[in-house]
Amino acid sequence: MPSPRHDTLIKLFADRPQLAVEILCDFLGADLPATPLIRRETSTFNTRPSDDIEADLVLVLGPPQTPAHAIIVEIQQDKSKDPRQLARYAAALWLMLGCDVSVLVICPDRKVAEHYAQPIESGLTGYRLRPWVLGPDGIPAITDPQEAAARLDLAAMSVMVHGRDRKVIEAFTAALPDVTDEHAPDYYEYAYDMSAPEIRHLMEEIMKSASPTWPVYSPFAREHYGRGKADGIAEGMAEGWTAGKAEEAARSVLLVLAARDFTVPDDIRTQITTCTDLAQLETWLTRAATTQTLQGLFDEAG
Repeated sequence: MPSPRHDTLIKLFADRPQLAVEILCDFLGADLPATPLIRRETSTFNTRPSDDIEADLVLVLGPPQTPAHAIIVEIQQDKSKDPRQLARYAAALWLMLGCDVSVLVICPDRKVAEHYAQPIESGLTGYRLRPWVLGPDGIPAITDPQEAAARLDLAAMSVMVHGRDRKVIEAFTAALPDVTDEHAPDYYEYAYDMSAPEIRHLMEEIMKSASPTWPVYSPFAREHYGRGKADGIAEGMAEGWTAGKAEEAARSVLLVLAARDFTVPDDIRTQITTCTDLAQLETWLTRAATTQTLQGLFDEAG
């Protein structure tokens, strides 16, 4: 059964297919066609009409009518898959598309990487597949924030493998606020989901001490960010609330609830927005930062 790490790695490559090309060419020495055209292809194909097989991810270089090269991306965290299945994937995709095929295997575990790096005897005379394998030793430890910002997807993988080194996480988190990539909001969550518990703990620790001006995206981070935002708003309001600030205060309560991913029903929203008691609104604002349920907002014991 696929794990969260497996699924997150697939998302990472699906978000930016060029990452697979860069790993093959820059880290593993593959010689691929030079083309700006790269697309995700259906991962289900077959060797005969009754026998569908499904790889983790299939990417195709070149125009749809005349594909130049195909890449099969497989995530392997253990040795459970028969290596001959990889050879079968490549042969079936070659038959379907009529172009050369590379098999890229991503293995976060060193022994698993060694296992799949061996040449694969397919059982068909003359057909021997040598997959391209990226193991933990091939993923660089990125400690420069500028380098991390330039390749956030690779930096997220660096956190997964080398995150016990505090400098790797610091470079990754420092890079996030300055990145304009459309998928930038996902990368913190990707790194968090792919990492071991002790690395997640270190990410949370570093996030606590980081600037509160950038949002982060793990479940822990969302809660922490929401609480920090609530504390800052409450401190500012305590200095000089007036009767005319009630509307602003109500909006602040709703803002904190939204930052913590609460869905506020219309009746509760009306109760908050029509309240003119500033002391009551301040109480709700404080509770909004920590409550586990919407009812806890109004519970005197909360």
